[in-house]
Amino acid sequence: MVLFDFLFNAILQIISATNYIGIFLLMVAESMVLPIPSEAVMPFAGFLVASGQLNIILVAVVSTLGSIAGSLISYYIGLKGGKPFVRRYGKYFLLNEEHLEKAHRFFERRGEITIFFSRFIPVVRHLISIPAGSAKMNLKRFVAFTAIGAAIWNVVLVYVGILLKEQWETVLSYTQYLDVTVIVALVGLAIYFITKRKQRN
Repeated sequence: MVLFDFLFNAILQIISATNYIGIFLLMVAESMVLPIPSEAVMPFAGFLVASGQLNIILVAVVSTLGSIAGSLISYYIGLKGGKPFVRRYGKYFLLNEEHLEKAHRFFERRGEITIFFSRFIPVVRHLISIPAGSAKMNLKRFVAFTAIGAAIWNVVLVYVGILLKEQWETVLSYTQYLDVTVIVALVGLAIYFITKRKQRN
């Protein structure tokens, strides 16, 4: 929790000091393997929009471009060999090969549309671009799915921040519970499919 509080405060300082550049860089990191929660970045940007310090259109554009840029970096990591990267550097980002394997299986089961839906799923959205690169997914389709999914998610979080204004932190507390719920559901589904497969074998 101390680490999360430190990260949360660092995000606020970066956006306050650098505005659009900070939002872009944070969303680049969020779309890679770095544990940067968009739920902490975008609602605060929405609060700054509500207070007149930022423009909502520019926030939507730079955040989506950041998401695309970060996803492309992860895509090329996967294209050049995702497992060696995670094996060597994953520990610095609280990731391991098991996380990557789960993302690979998720992508293989659901196909390319996973790139779109993964923008709304915690943990998965940080990693899904790596298996897309490993599978050599068509780059134009990858960018299109990423852009659409990221734009929707980012704008929703910005709008929530605008509505809540000074209470924008509320969305973070609720999305933390949502993240936990989604993770538990994914683990439950994984256990279910593994059990069914063992029974068939």
